[in-house]
Amino acid sequence: MRHLYPSPIFGPVHSRRLGVSLGINLLPAEGKLCSFDCIYCECGFNADTRSPSPTALPTRESVATALEAQLQAMVLEGVRPDVLTFAGNGEPTLHPQFPYIVEDTLALRDRYAPGAQVSVLSNATQILRDDVFRALLRVDNNILKLDTVDADFIRLVDRPLSPSYDAARIVERMAAFGGRCIVQTMFLKGLHEGRDVGNLGESFVAPWLEAISRIRPAQVMVYTIDRETPSPLLEKATHAEMEAIAVRVRALGIACSVA
Repeated sequence: MRHLYPSPIFGPVHSRRLGVSLGINLLPAEGKLCSFDCIYCECGFNADTRSPSPTALPTRESVATALEAQLQAMVLEGVRPDVLTFAGNGEPTLHPQFPYIVEDTLALRDRYAPGAQVSVLSNATQILRDDVFRALLRVDNNILKLDTVDADFIRLVDRPLSPSYDAARIVERMAAFGGRCIVQTMFLKGLHEGRDVGNLGESFVAPWLEAISRIRPAQVMVYTIDRETPSPLLEKATHAEMEAIAVRVRALGIACSVA
C-alpha cells in the first residue's frame, strides 16, 4: 500500500482540515523521503517506497515555475485556493532549500492568490534547525506533529530515523514559537507487531495535555486514520473518543478541531 503524490505541485484537492488546498511536494514523485517512518503513513513504509534517487529533489526554481503556472491557470479558471500546502511524500522541511522555497511561495501567493494561506505539514523533526524555525514563523499555518510524549510509543509508532530524537526538546522548541504553531496529533487504536499502539488512554493523554499546555499553540488538530495504512491491524479512533480529548484541550483555553 502506498499513496504517493505528484511533484512538485499537486491538486488542488479538498483537505478535511484546510479546505481547497494546492499541494507543494518538495520530495520525489516516485518515492518517499521522511525522517519518521510512521506505521500509519498513507505513503507507506520508507523501505517500501523510497525513491531510487532520493537526492533528486525538485529544485527551488522548478518549484516556483510549476507553482506559478498552476496559480495562473487557476486564476484563468476563476478558482482560488484556500491554502497552499507543503505536504506530499514525506517531510518537506528536509529539502535543503526549504526556507528559500517558502520565500518564493509567499511572493507567488501574494501575486496570484492573496486571499490564500500558506501551510506546512511537518513532523517537527527539523525545527531545531534555526533556518527551518525562522521559515516556519513566516507561514500562516505552521502545523507540527506531536502524537505523544511517550518515548516507547514514539519508537513503536512514529519511528524517528534519528536515535537522538527527543520529544522533550521538540516540545521546548514548539513552545519557542510563542503560539505561532498548530499542533496536529494522530489518535489511533489497534496492534503493530503484536503490540498495542493505542494512545487514547489517560497515561498518554494526560502527559500530552501537559505538553500542549506548555506549547500554547494557536490551535490543536486532533485526527485519526483516513486511508489504508501500511501496518494492517490499525483502527480508527472514534469521533466520541477524539471529542472527549478535544474538550480537555479547549478547557486549557486552546482551540481544538476534530477530524
